Amino acid sequence: MKNPNITIKKTEILSDKWAKLSKITLDYTKEDGEVEEQKREVYDRGDGAAILLFNKIKETVVLIKQFRLPTYLNQNESGILIEACAGVLEIEHPEECIKRETEEETGYELHAVKKIFQAYMSPGAVTEIIHFFVAEYDDEMRKGKGGGLASEHENIEVIELPFETAYNMIASGEIVDAKTIMLLQYAKINQLCVNSSNRNSEE
Repeated sequence: MKNPNITIKKTEILSDKWAKLSKITLDYTKEDGEVEEQKREVYDRGDGAAILLFNKIKETVVLIKQFRLPTYLNQNESGILIEACAGVLEIEHPEECIKRETEEETGYELHAVKKIFQAYMSPGAVTEIIHFFVAEYDDEMRKGKGGGLASEHENIEVIELPFETAYNMIASGEIVDAKTIMLLQYAKINQLCVNSSNRNSEE
């Protein structure tokens, strides 16, 4: 149900190139009945999907490294981020999107993925919802080298890391991407990368 306290009065398109930037004028009715006019800029780049590939036998995960200009402009001197595979939804279901993005970026062909949750990543300014997935992988599922699409100017390096190494990179500051941190923490809490045979032998 739409919020009865919100009345959109005016929408101005400030930019409509790669994504849409709008200036919204609205009336917000507060609890005391006072109506307050607010102006907000909202960025709509569509929704997205992200996935953590994990191998329970090897206790590893597959991540990617790529240049991210906005981070380069804000304190990240190299501009390089270590991230989970992700992409923007086109005209498709999130599950199909993340399977396609996984093959394009990492070279792994997935047949089954599991959605674990969805979240707004920057709700103060961006409309985007990210759909989060996890999936098991093995070496036989690697059908190509990945690296992304040349047409989209993607220069992606695929990296396979021991899960504990990747998880500890959150604390060290080597992984600072929010979606990747969320996925690694989910994997830690749910012991996705714990090899049961190794655990049993230790016990």
